[in-house]
Amino acid sequence: MATKEQVINVIKQCYDPEIPVNVYDLGLIYDVDVKDDKVDITMTLTSQGCPSAQQIPDLIRFRIQSECGVDNVSVRVVWDPVWTPARITPEGKKVLHLEE
Repeated sequence: MATKEQVINVIKQCYDPEIPVNVYDLGLIYDVDVKDDKVDITMTLTSQGCPSAQQIPDLIRFRIQSECGVDNVSVRVVWDPVWTPARITPEGKKVLHLEE
């Protein structure tokens, strides 16, 4: 059985192809729920017109399935709350040179 920490570490290996920050540090992941043999991810994208709108959730699902050995992975994209740059972690801000 995977742990939440393992799942988050896998998510941190997934990137939006247009932004050099992983989706976790970009603030796109709203919730990670790991129960028994099921992983539920709630996430958003930087915009509703994101050209990678299908690719990113599919990549996250595939990576969790293959690297954590979990078959039942749900990735749900939501638009509320709306993503803003304020959601970027301090690590992500360093990569993007947005340090405050």
